[in-house]
Parts: sequence; C-alpha cells; structure tokens
Amino acid sequence: MELQSLTLLIVGLTFAVYIVIAFWARAKSTNEFYVAGGDIHPVANGMATAADWMSAASFISMAGLISFFGYGGSVFLMGWTGGYVLLALLLAPYLRKHGTFTVPEFISDRYYSKTARVVAVLCLIIASVTYVIGQMKGIGVAFSRFLEVDYDQGLMVGMVIVFIYAVMGGMKGITYTQIAQYVIMIIAYTIPAIFISFMLTGNPIPQIGLGSQLSDGTYLLDKLDKIVSDLGFNEYTTSPRLSLLNMFFYTLSLMIGTAGLPHVIMRFFTVPSVKAARASAGWALVFIAVLYTTAPAVAAMARYNLLTTIERPNDSSNLPYTERPSWFKNWEKTGLLKFNDKNSDGLIQYNNFESNEMIKVDRDIMVLANPEIANLPSWVIALVAAGGIAAALSTAAGLLLAIASSISHDLLKGVFRPNISEKNELRASRVAMAASIVVAGYFGFNPPDFAAGTVALAFGLAASSLFPALMMGIFSKSMNKEGAIAGMLAGISVTLIYVFQHKGIMFVQSTSFLNGMEPNWFFGIEPNAFGAIGAIFNFITAYFVSKKFPAPPENVVKMVLKIRKP
Repeated sequence: MELQSLTLLIVGLTFAVYIVIAFWARAKSTNEFYVAGGDIHPVANGMATAADWMSAASFISMAGLISFFGYGGSVFLMGWTGGYVLLALLLAPYLRKHGTFTVPEFISDRYYSKTARVVAVLCLIIASVTYVIGQMKGIGVAFSRFLEVDYDQGLMVGMVIVFIYAVMGGMKGITYTQIAQYVIMIIAYTIPAIFISFMLTGNPIPQIGLGSQLSDGTYLLDKLDKIVSDLGFNEYTTSPRLSLLNMFFYTLSLMIGTAGLPHVIMRFFTVPSVKAARASAGWALVFIAVLYTTAPAVAAMARYNLLTTIERPNDSSNLPYTERPSWFKNWEKTGLLKFNDKNSDGLIQYNNFESNEMIKVDRDIMVLANPEIANLPSWVIALVAAGGIAAALSTAAGLLLAIASSISHDLLKGVFRPNISEKNELRASRVAMAASIVVAGYFGFNPPDFAAGTVALAFGLAASSLFPALMMGIFSKSMNKEGAIAGMLAGISVTLIYVFQHKGIMFVQSTSFLNGMEPNWFFGIEPNAFGAIGAIFNFITAYFVSKKFPAPPENVVKMVLKIRKP
C-alpha cells in the first residue's frame, strides 16, 4: 500500500477510535463533564495526564527546536519536566483535597470573592487560548503534510475533529480518549527513534545511541558538531541560544507556568482521593519520562539526517534539486519547506551564510519528517503522523475543556446565573468550547511563533497570573482577596504588555509597539521568558496590597490549614 493511503488508513482508524470512545463515555451530567465522575483510576489518569501535558509542543515542536538550538533548546526539557514535578509536589494534592471542579472555583473559595473568581477566569482564558493556538499550529502542520494539502486546509480539518470528540465527551470522554492517544503517541515517538538509532549507531536504545559511535568510528554528537560548524551554524552541544540570565528566566517561566496550567491541574480532580492524586502524579511522571528522555536523541538524529541528506558531506556535490527525495517534495507542498536557487546551479545549498538556499525549514516539521528522511518503512511514517495528530488533539481537548468549564461553571453558574439547571450549564459548556475552537483556529492561521514558542508564551501567562495566586492560597494564611486580585491583574498585565510589544496586540505582528526600543529591552529577556518576571510583579503587588486591607476571615484560615494537612 502506498504511503498516502496507508497514512489515511491509520490516521482514520485512530480518529474512529477517538470518536467511538467519546460517544461511549459521553458526559451525561456536569460531574462527568468537568471531572469525569471523580472515579478515574490513578494509573489511567496518569496516562491521560501525560497525554494532556505532552502536547504538540512536546511531540512535534520540542525535538524540532532542540534540533536547531542544540544545547540552547535544553530550557524546554528543564522547564517542562521541572514544572511538572513542582505541580505534582506543591499544588495538585492540596487542590484535590479541597475538592472543587475548577481552578477559579478554588480561588473563589480561598479568597472569598466572586471578583477573584472572575479575574482568575480571565487569566485562565488568556493563557489557555494562547496554548490552544500552539496546538492548532501542530494540528495544521500534521494534517497539511499527511493529507497533502496546504497548512490552512489542514488546520480546518483538525478543528472539525477536535470539535466532534471534545464537545461530545467532556472530561470523561476526553480522559479515555487521551489514554488511547498516549498509547498511540508514545509508540509513534519511540519506534522511529529505535529504528534510526539502530541504523546510525547499531544501538537500538535512542538514549544510549545519542552518545554512541557512527559506522565510521566517530561519535554521533562529535560528527554533528563538525557538520553544523562547517556550515556556519552554532556548535550543537555547547552553544547556548540565550544569555545565562535569559536561560534562567526562560526555564523558571516554563516551570511555574506548568504548575499553574489549569487544564493539567483539573486532571487531579478526576481521581477519587488525595492519595490517588499523588499516585496519579507519580505515574504521569513515569509516562512523561519515556518521551522526554527520547527527545534529545530524536532531535540530534533528525538534524544529522537532514544535513547529511541535503549537504551530503561524503559526496563531491550537494543534493541536486531535481533529485530531491519524496519527503522534500511532500513538505514543499505544505509551504513549511521552501527552496530558492540563488545561484541557478540546480544544487541545494543549506548553510548559515548568504548563499543559503533553504529559505524556510520550519522547526515543527522535524519530528514528522524524520522517518521519511531516514527512509523508514511506510507504516512507521504513517504511525508518526497518527502520533503527532494525537499529541495535538489530546492537549487541545483538555485546554478547551478548561476554557469551557471556566465560562459555564465559574462565570455563568458561579457569578451570573447561580440557579441555572444542570442541563443548561452543560449546554453552555459545549457552546463555550465550540466558540473557543473557532477563536483558537482563527489565531492558528497566523500563529505568533513555532508551536513550542507559542506554548511558552501561554506558560508565561499562567506563570504570571495563576501560579502565585495558587501558591499563596495554599501556603499563606494571611493573603487576602485584595492582594490576590491585585497580584493577578498586575502579573498578567505586565506580561501581556511586554509580549504585545514584541508580538503585536493579540499576536497581530503589525500592531507591535516597541516604539524605537530595542527587542528584549528588559535585561535582554525574551517575551517567551517574561512570565517569571510577571510572577515576581504578582507576588510583590499582592504582598504590599494585602498589608493595606483586613486579614482573611477565620473560616478561610481554617480552610487553608485543613488543606495543608497531609
């Protein structure tokens, strides 16, 4: 069977599984829609959490960024894994013990204020929609290649699929769908890595293959360092992309952003007890580690295969454009790979000099293109397509649910219509989710960055707004509603202003307003890393404002102490 047909078959079968599961586990009550009935097994929830968290950014984009940044891409590995540990240890068990449906609901209870709830909803929507834009970028990349259409058409198809199973199933449907997606995702990520590692180094374990020798006796990383240096790129293993200060804040922003992301926190509301929440967090770390320890090997091998295929260092000349392989032609159709023959010699020059003719190599194509570049069997290529799509869809669904629940449960029921019926609340959730898909899809047509870069922005927004409020809500008895509200508003405002300065208002680049200021003017810190600075503003503002107003009531102090008891 030809590749296109096989890909459509495998991807179609996975879609059928998702939709069948969503229909089987469709939510019939708000309890099932928001927290899957609260009776999910810790191992199952750990797997679903891993799928929810390992988004298009992790599966598609992270290894692609590491491929091009090398050592400089380590901020994503450090930030995201460290952040999950932070979430699992410092927040998830305590929030589960409180036993609410959503993060804004906890903030409302802890800070005894509907205003705090509304502000938390606002912050959640801003961060989650930005995150979904990153998933939409991943969905568009995956669908465009494997349906052989342009990026925009691929994105439209992905939006329809997300709509069908996320709107129908709610958290219950999404949880069981994500278990299936994790299985597909991890098989799709590791099998090509095993194949390529064995082909290049003779070692089938990618984590070990990364440090192994090639057939000519040189070590893979040494060879890669030489190739990229000769072509004018930064050395792969040693060159930082950012200053030390920037790397620190980038990593910190990703860490605390991870800990503040509502769609992951909601996962721990679906298990029956605090003990189960802790066990679930541990299992999720195990499932996540499989991908995150494989990603550096995938990144290095993908970069090596790409450069040696085009530049052909062991041959007398570069790859002729007329002899470009099928993977090159396929990705050209998507618009994510572009060649311009500047010297009209018919050969492809790919370097970091003025003579470079590969005018666009989108970072987000590396993982999906890697099996094709390595000439792996068609079924492996098709499997990777299914895995990439599963990664993007799983996280998009979780985020959309977080947005929908914040609008229907926190705003509609919690503030404006407290007597709304369960049926109407469920309907409102589904309408909100559908609207969110449309909004995220709109921005997905012109994303502000690569998938991982866009996700980093979302993590920064969560870090600057929700994380400090949650931390102070659990570990401070004296923080009052005025301080928390002021802190959230200050944190997200400062971060948004800095991001919009660089990326444009609502990520429309033409509306950026640096106004003569140098990019990254605040101590050289990138907008993607500014969330940590926003969090500092949040903490400081909250502290000083809280001193001007009365302490929290006694019942709130007792609630905090109760939450903190093991």
